[in-house]
Amino acid sequence: MATNPGELNMVLGAHMSISGGVDKALDRAAELDMNALQIFSQNVRSWKTRTLEEDEIERFKENREEYGIVYVVIHTSYLLNLASPRDELWEKSKRGLVEEIRRADSLDIPAINTHIGAHTGSGLDAGISRLVAALREIEKTDEFQNSKTAILLENTAGAGTTLGSDFEELGRVLSQLDEPDRFGVCVDTCHGFAAGYDLGSAEGLGAALDEFDSAVGLDNLKLLHLNDSQGELGSNKDRHDHIGQGEIGDKGFRAMINEPRLVGVPLILETPKEELDGDPADRVNLDRVMEYRRQRAG
Repeated sequence: MATNPGELNMVLGAHMSISGGVDKALDRAAELDMNALQIFSQNVRSWKTRTLEEDEIERFKENREEYGIVYVVIHTSYLLNLASPRDELWEKSKRGLVEEIRRADSLDIPAINTHIGAHTGSGLDAGISRLVAALREIEKTDEFQNSKTAILLENTAGAGTTLGSDFEELGRVLSQLDEPDRFGVCVDTCHGFAAGYDLGSAEGLGAALDEFDSAVGLDNLKLLHLNDSQGELGSNKDRHDHIGQGEIGDKGFRAMINEPRLVGVPLILETPKEELDGDPADRVNLDRVMEYRRQRAG
């Protein structure tokens, strides 16, 4: 039985800790036979930024080549809110994203994934306008212009005043950017399900992809966060679960992993990290995803 996702024509991995240095995340990914991973490049609960050391950067690049990691994405800080009506937070959020571009470029990481924020009471249209203005300013920075790094906007579960739970909102944002080809969308399956997209069946998945294609364009789908959902369909609860153990379930993920329109899209797990039946949870979840591919959709 294959253990490397590349043998199944999959780009598959999980979010890995950078404890001890960003290069250590690659060691942890290699131990689990991944060919892709997601990292934080810094402490995502603080505005303080640690400088990446030159030897750390070189080890990261060397390890990536040695281990055959074909895809890496940085997830930005949870503190960013590019849709905020508060000028101080808005400015800090823009600077934070620019710093991530700089770090991704130094590590030769091709993509950054970011939560797009919340309007916090200013209203949907005002929030989208604020977000678009922030991204258009970032497009003009030297860091953006001198980098090939793509910026991916993640959908949300729809709690509170967050933007992006509706695919149409993501499409509105992309359509107003000056360089839309440098942007894309990450769809988190838990978020999508919680927002009301029925990913628990082949029929529901097909309808969701049709809607995404109409609102955003499937060519703009650059990443999938594979997470089952503890909350029910349309619950707006951002509560990730192990693959196949939540409300999306085996049926939904089996359809998803074998959907022709999703072939080639990188798959990153953000599932809980505790052990499952005495084994590392990432190992169990990765094996489940690969088993769906082996079974094919029936």
